[in-house]
Amino acid sequence: MMDLPTAFGLINALFCCYITSASSIEYGEFKPAQNQAVEDIKYDFVIKKFRVPLDHFSFSMNATFEMRYLVNDTWQRGNDPPIFFYTGNEGDIELFAQNTGFMWEIAPTFGACLIFAEHRYYGKSMPFGNESYSDSSHLGYLTSQQALADYADLISFLKSASNMKHSPVIVFGGSYGGMLSAWMRMKYPHLVKGAIAASAPILQFTGITECGAFARVVTSDFRIAHPECPKTILKSWTAIANVTSTENGRKWFSENWKLCQPLKNSSDIKVLKDFLTDIYGNLAMVNYPYASNFLAPLPAYPISKVCSYLTNSNQNDMALLLDLNKAISVFTNGTGNSKCLSVSENSSPNLDSKGWSYQSCTEMVMPMCTNGVDDMFEKIPWDFKKFSDDCYQNFKSRPQPYLACEEYGCQDLSAASNIVFSNGLLDPWSTGGVLSNVSSSTVAILIPEGAHHLDLRASNPHDPSSVIQTRQIHCNFIKKWIHEHWVPIDDKNTVQHEIISV
Repeated sequence: MMDLPTAFGLINALFCCYITSASSIEYGEFKPAQNQAVEDIKYDFVIKKFRVPLDHFSFSMNATFEMRYLVNDTWQRGNDPPIFFYTGNEGDIELFAQNTGFMWEIAPTFGACLIFAEHRYYGKSMPFGNESYSDSSHLGYLTSQQALADYADLISFLKSASNMKHSPVIVFGGSYGGMLSAWMRMKYPHLVKGAIAASAPILQFTGITECGAFARVVTSDFRIAHPECPKTILKSWTAIANVTSTENGRKWFSENWKLCQPLKNSSDIKVLKDFLTDIYGNLAMVNYPYASNFLAPLPAYPISKVCSYLTNSNQNDMALLLDLNKAISVFTNGTGNSKCLSVSENSSPNLDSKGWSYQSCTEMVMPMCTNGVDDMFEKIPWDFKKFSDDCYQNFKSRPQPYLACEEYGCQDLSAASNIVFSNGLLDPWSTGGVLSNVSSSTVAILIPEGAHHLDLRASNPHDPSSVIQTRQIHCNFIKKWIHEHWVPIDDKNTVQHEIISV
């Protein structure tokens, strides 16, 4: 494999980066102690509020609400410092601020002001307070377009300060937040100079990405951990059906799995299976090389720990299910403090992302299917009509499967610029990511050992070399974008800025 460039001037010659070699380049001043766990690092910020319109696109409504944002200006230097702006996604913004260590580590080098903006309807940014989720009439303002407009207003406000009038704004985001960062640069290029879009599945939409791709990557991750593991999980669906087909079987299952609510009927069993499916996807997303506490308290490489219990696919049903219970406890009870397992609740309570169900039922329609042949799941085809009917029953809204691509573009991103799309190939969401270069300034980085937006997390002694190099490439592009922003201003105003050596 060819060596990767480490200076931004050379990156112009190699834009689609498939990282394989080691790097010893240090990209920031902040480094955690070698024996310090990532989750022990706590970042300080000031919580502020900013008032935005409830509806940015109507002249007939004047209602407003307060969105939260977090600020740390510890390393801000001089006039017009760079603004590093995290486009908050589906959860409390404080959680994302504490899990995006990359921004904190590079802020001293660039003299940047850090901003973490909270997405409307998440965390404490509730347009209607406690009534925000009461019905569809209140939920109707929960869209990515409205959120981007919130961020645009906040950026304009920040840049209205006399010492930030010419500040370059670089947006960052992971997962849905990465989608928002990419779209922010596309929709508001006059406000945003560049975007680091990590694990951003902006192509995970109808007619663009095949519905079974996500499940195949999840299965591959478990197969890498142990070849028997996905076979055992595949057999578990039948084992669950067999054991829970009788009242005594449901009682046995409920007692041995210590369910908070015992299984009573087929609906309960479906909820259980959906819960397990979510857990397997979550494990694939956060299969980090060190202990973490993002979606749940987990050990390093949690899939390997899960699969250590699932090495015999030839057991009888009850023995298999007892092993499966031990396996999923790695995710559901990592602390050992849970007295019972609630399968009716959110499988990732740390995230508090209940609004995503509405978003996926309106504009974020991401088809998913499984077939039990190429993956370790039961056969479940993508049925848009059933999906639409379920959405209407829950929210009185019908999904618009082509809206996101119509709004932002999917098949044609040629007009995009100054975006770095990074995707870990262990991350199932990479199937909907941008995996090849769009242009000379909109580029793709593939990280073979990377899980979900691992490159945005704090540096760790156990980081694979591919992640270390990806962060360096991010810094090279950020430096380039800041330089490009300042040059025309300097030419006009004869103002000199320090160009950071990264």
